Amino acid sequence: MPPGPWKSCFWVGGLLLWLSVGSSGDAPPTPQPNCADFQSANLFEGTDLKVQFLLFVPSNPSCGQLVEGSSDLQNSGFNATLGTKLIIHGFRVLGTKPSWIDKFIRTLLLATNANVIAVDWIYGSTGVYFSAVKNVIKLSLEISLFLNKLLVLGVSESSIHIIGVSLGAHVGGMVGQLFGGQLGQITGLDPAGPEYTRASVEERLDAGDALFVEAIHTDTDSYSYLICDHMRAVHLYISALENSCPLMAFPCASYKAFLAGRCLDCFNPFLLSCPRIGLVEQGGVKIEPLPKEVKVYLLTTSSAPYCMHHSLVEFHLKELRNKDTNIEVTFLSSNVTSSSKITIPKQQRYGKGIIAHATPQCQINQVKFKFQSSNRVWKKDRTTIIGKFCTALLPVNDREKMVCLPEPVNLQASVTVSRDLNLACV
Repeated sequence: MPPGPWKSCFWVGGLLLWLSVGSSGDAPPTPQPNCADFQSANLFEGTDLKVQFLLFVPSNPSCGQLVEGSSDLQNSGFNATLGTKLIIHGFRVLGTKPSWIDKFIRTLLLATNANVIAVDWIYGSTGVYFSAVKNVIKLSLEISLFLNKLLVLGVSESSIHIIGVSLGAHVGGMVGQLFGGQLGQITGLDPAGPEYTRASVEERLDAGDALFVEAIHTDTDSYSYLICDHMRAVHLYISALENSCPLMAFPCASYKAFLAGRCLDCFNPFLLSCPRIGLVEQGGVKIEPLPKEVKVYLLTTSSAPYCMHHSLVEFHLKELRNKDTNIEVTFLSSNVTSSSKITIPKQQRYGKGIIAHATPQCQINQVKFKFQSSNRVWKKDRTTIIGKFCTALLPVNDREKMVCLPEPVNLQASVTVSRDLNLACV
């Protein structure tokens, strides 16, 4: 995948968030004796579901145990007093085990003390995509019957967390509906788009399917099926489980508005508690009741650990102009650079934008400006502007966080100007 920020999206019991990711992978561990594993199918076997429920426990995270009934669960080390997390994979075009599933299970068990159950529906998910879609209802019913067995053992509905990938996200949503939206949490990792973009709330993952619902979208081409960005959500979530750095998103009406610097804080509707990806309770959102559905956005790097710091950048013109003013702003830190464009509309005093940078703000030591030319072909553009540059790390809850260069910046069209930048760590 090419380097640089990627757009993505995530929603939470009412949140929708744009994210970005790159690809990663681990060599699968060697299966242990007496441990169950995922099935394999071929293109001509993708009709019957043949569902398997594979239990993984903290004491043996690499060994799956095939559990079907209550007796299997009671003899397997399943702990009804712990939370239970179900992982549901999506469409498997070649009928093979998901390459990410082993690392996902191990990371999940390291991150939390819980029962982890992987739902293997390889047979029903292979072959033609539309056949897999037809199996969603039947699979949802089978999972619901299995969950009822957990409830008989004393598991509470609110302790159940479904993590569904692609088509598996909509399976999780349907299961949640069957339990009246009373399951604790559903996480949808890039919920499948084909056959679902116009589906009713009864047919797809929806904010009302659990007490807390989040959906992380990383498919940059509006959910058409491309593996490279479709699986980015999985690797992003694994990275968040490893807790290497926080992945915080900001409420905004659109991705374009976010990049334009129109959404800078966490105050409305979250009262200073912007949502985070991972296992933080309710995504770190502290208000009750939760809003029904809110879109939130962030930028990430193209490879693990994916997190970036977001800064507001502003340029204030000394004099008004009769045309739009476009300025490219670049932050420099060691050998790392990150850029954004500020557009100041004509007859307006200032413009702003968002820069996402992989290093903390205090490691940025220089800022560069380039006032873009008006593209006069017949002669060099010698237009100059003077203005004040300011920046602040998101979230910006008050103007006191703004740091401005002490001297005005003089810019000539198409000429790059550098200034030292001294920012404090937070």
